[in-house]
Amino acid sequence: MSHPAEPWWVALIEAIVIANLVMGAFAYTTWLERKVLGRMQQRFGPNRAGPFGLLQPIADLIKLVRKESFFPQSAHEIPYIAAPIISCFTAIAAFSVIPWGRGWTIDGTYVNGEVVNVPIALILIFALGSIGIYGYIVGGWASDSKYAILGSMRTCAQLVSYEVSLALSVLGVVLMGQSLNLVDIVNKENTTVWFFIPQFVGLCVFMLGGIAETSRPPFDLPEADTELVAGYHTEYAGMRWGLFQTAEYINMIVLSGLCVTLFFDGWHFPWVHSLDALGPIWFVLKVGILITFFIWLRASQPRLRYDQLMRFGWKILLPAATLNALVTAFLVVLVK
Repeated sequence: MSHPAEPWWVALIEAIVIANLVMGAFAYTTWLERKVLGRMQQRFGPNRAGPFGLLQPIADLIKLVRKESFFPQSAHEIPYIAAPIISCFTAIAAFSVIPWGRGWTIDGTYVNGEVVNVPIALILIFALGSIGIYGYIVGGWASDSKYAILGSMRTCAQLVSYEVSLALSVLGVVLMGQSLNLVDIVNKENTTVWFFIPQFVGLCVFMLGGIAETSRPPFDLPEADTELVAGYHTEYAGMRWGLFQTAEYINMIVLSGLCVTLFFDGWHFPWVHSLDALGPIWFVLKVGILITFFIWLRASQPRLRYDQLMRFGWKILLPAATLNALVTAFLVVLVK
């Protein structure tokens, strides 16, 4: 179903609003994580700043803004400063192509359910994610610290190991949806079946590869505090460190949103299409469930050794993703 073109000024307002909403979601994802971790460890979590600790993210922001952003004497100045900015910008930009609603006509003006709708949205997300990794690599190298460089090297190795599996895991969805456009994939799911059912193997590989891609526990080897102090951001402080943390959490939100879009029918309510106008609420609920899953993994699973991480990526995830893509391609051709 085609829709009228969205005016440029509407797209600009939408981009500003969505960017700020994503930043707000990042802030309260940190609150949610600390609360969930606290409960799972039989403690309260944040409970001083505001009711239920709801003002804790604001308190953290004020603290980071007021902290001195020191500069290592031997660091390379321009890449050292640019690295966290690149990582944060690409993380926010990646959310721009994820659809969260069907689109609405407000006072005669059409508003898209995504900031920008491009035919190769899936490729664009992977491209932005790959560029964002450069921020971690360059930041560690520019810090001129042995711990930071080791963290950057681990980031490179982890990227090479899991990026291929992550891309192959969604190939089955692309073959079934017959498009790289995320809106088309969601609409295809809505008229057939949620893709997590026929693509359960792809979903498992996608989630495990995505956890490694975002360096979340138990795959947080690039910033393993027991081994590398803090990895690639050891020499960062204040808001420069805050930008790296922002990028990590927003990447987790983007990954969750992409997973909902590819495997769980996006913003659509199951069986009740009349409620699709409230799609953003349903979309946020699904994303929140996946983010809670990320947090649960952090609280319950021990960190892998580095050799285990590499072995798992190359010997288990990659063959599983490849086999899933080949079987899906065969079945799609067979059905035609």
